[in-house]
Amino acid sequence: MTDVIFFDLDGTLVDHRSAVWETIGQIIQAAPNATASPEELATLWWTLEARHMREYLAGQCSFAEHHRRRLRSFLPMLGEPVPESPGLLDTWITERYLTVFEESWRCYPDVQPCLETLKQLPHGPRLAVLTNGDPEQQRAKLARFGLLEYFEAVLTPTDLGAAKPAAYATACRQMRTDPAQAVNVGDMLESDVNAAALAGLTGIWLDRGIDFVTGRPSPTADETIPRIEQLTDLPNHLSPTNA
Repeated sequence: MTDVIFFDLDGTLVDHRSAVWETIGQIIQAAPNATASPEELATLWWTLEARHMREYLAGQCSFAEHHRRRLRSFLPMLGEPVPESPGLLDTWITERYLTVFEESWRCYPDVQPCLETLKQLPHGPRLAVLTNGDPEQQRAKLARFGLLEYFEAVLTPTDLGAAKPAAYATACRQMRTDPAQAVNVGDMLESDVNAAALAGLTGIWLDRGIDFVTGRPSPTADETIPRIEQLTDLPNHLSPTNA
């Protein structure tokens, strides 16, 4: 019987990739002195986001500093001077990036129907979000779309002291459950599914048809890996004792 379902957030519940592309596209359009093409600039931003997010997750910098590091590399290509003051970098991120980014958040249409179905199950599992994102920002996304009420916990590296994939065991302890009774659902085949399985959970791959990192078609997975194409298919993958 499934006791807890952990949900990834970005790429699973909220369309993070599209929000980033929409935001950075607007920034590039308003930059007449850019030294690279719009395509190169967008790719650079995405690459820098991944690089400095890894540094944040490894404890090498704060969440604010990971944004600053990104800007220091990006602004010269955008044709803009790089402020020396961390405060000015923070202001740029807030006014030029985060304001538009937050307006660009979109919840996938299959999320709430899935959560409602799980909520109505007579022996339904407890639900939690397990995300590598910043706790304040991730809770803001869930609140925006009225999703917080469905989850018993929202677990981040700040809460657990570790990021995925190391966080799976800690998350199970936090939820007072055995990994064998826990399911992790996410769009990243390696970090959400295979790594969860190595930690003793059941990993279910939400294959939305696009690779979150590269933007190319989804990778090919072993046929033995549990796979769904939309979250509304998730309840059918639970143990019959949950029904």
